[in-house]
Amino acid sequence: MNHPQIHFSDRSAEIDLYQLQELFNLGAFWAKGRSIEDLGIAVANSEPVISIWDGEKLIGFARATSDGIYRATIWDVVIHPDYRGKRLGSKLVETVLSHPKVRWVERVYLMTTHQQEFYEKIGFETNSSTTMVLHNNQKVQEFQRAAVQELQPFPGK
Repeated sequence: MNHPQIHFSDRSAEIDLYQLQELFNLGAFWAKGRSIEDLGIAVANSEPVISIWDGEKLIGFARATSDGIYRATIWDVVIHPDYRGKRLGSKLVETVLSHPKVRWVERVYLMTTHQQEFYEKIGFETNSSTTMVLHNNQKVQEFQRAAVQELQPFPGK
């Protein structure tokens, strides 16, 4: 299958959120059912945002967040199922890694459930020392409420 129309973009404004939602629903079990509103927030708060297009069709996507010097995290790497096995995923991750916001950081993190071998080929290593996660659950909401109450001005001031 030859695709002469395939091109990469780093312009987050070009992302069609409806196509992105469809791509996630087709090719990313971990991202099914994300709302358009939430996708818009995630894209707006990420840099770089890299997409792959076959003409006008979104066929690949990845994004990262970074402080530009110490840490970056790659998120939401997905290739349309019809386009897998053509090294587009590797090229997508390499494009994210070469972006100025990511290129010079000390450590780049990512989370993956089933694709460890894929990322190892790119150079990632298993890292058992940073395996903690905090889910935004009831306990976190309690912390947030307490923090907001502490910021309230004292009565009479």
